[in-house]
Amino acid sequence: MGQLAFWNAETDHDASVVNVAQIPQRSPLRYPGGKTWLVPQLRAWLRSLAKPDVFIEPFTGGGIVSLTVAFEDLANRVMMIELDRQVAALWKTILSPENNPWLCQRVIEFDMTLDSLRAELAHSPTTERDLAFHTLIRNRTNHGGILAPGSGVVKHGESGKGIRSRWYPNTLKKRMENIQLVREKITFAEGDGLETIRESRASKSTFFFIDPPYTAAGKKAGSRLYAHNELDHEMLFKECEKIEGSFLMTYDNAPEIVEMAKQHGFKTRTISMKNTHHATMTELLIGNDLSWA
Repeated sequence: MGQLAFWNAETDHDASVVNVAQIPQRSPLRYPGGKTWLVPQLRAWLRSLAKPDVFIEPFTGGGIVSLTVAFEDLANRVMMIELDRQVAALWKTILSPENNPWLCQRVIEFDMTLDSLRAELAHSPTTERDLAFHTLIRNRTNHGGILAPGSGVVKHGESGKGIRSRWYPNTLKKRMENIQLVREKITFAEGDGLETIRESRASKSTFFFIDPPYTAAGKKAGSRLYAHNELDHEMLFKECEKIEGSFLMTYDNAPEIVEMAKQHGFKTRTISMKNTHHATMTELLIGNDLSWA
């Protein structure tokens, strides 16, 4: 679920701080709640077990987890699932051998100014790839990359660069081109994450990384950040009980979530993160086996 400003991370079992600057940035999306900080734990989890045949991310968002698994060959196949129509359009376009070059060229040619941005977004997209481009430019220029209704463009940005602060056309083009190198390992579907879990949970060689909107235990962040933020968290936990393979979930570290995990027989661990302002926060890892953590 997106990017809390590419945070550094440390586990409660390891005092060393992860330098996320050394972690390959695979996704072209800035995503609130992104999981770049989780990559070291992701690698440890998957390398501690037999290589999964299928790795499924039911709530893909920015996709850093799925992309890491594909690029580092941590599973034979990767399935990315996303319900949000805008984000889904972007992933479909990026993964398309026909439309990826078109999107890359649009990014390179676009003169990012406030006037040009407003002019582009004034026209409703008529094709899926047009929607993909609109999604990308909004993501790179809105506050925190937020695509939910009501989000506005950055005014000052880094070093007073305004909307150009996060607009790196050559870097974005390279990331999207690189995704084509692993395209054949990835299947993308626009759809419901819970339904995907129900359909695919019976295989022991299918693993899940589950990062739902943080709206449980009265949390409001997910409601502000994501267009699709309503989720029956109790139902999600019930469905995860039936997963035959391994799964890893991330949640806001709240007592109610820890208790719910315990009631369903799951293991929990906390991850401490330091943001760019050196404030420390924790998130919760939940799984049916965290012996590797």
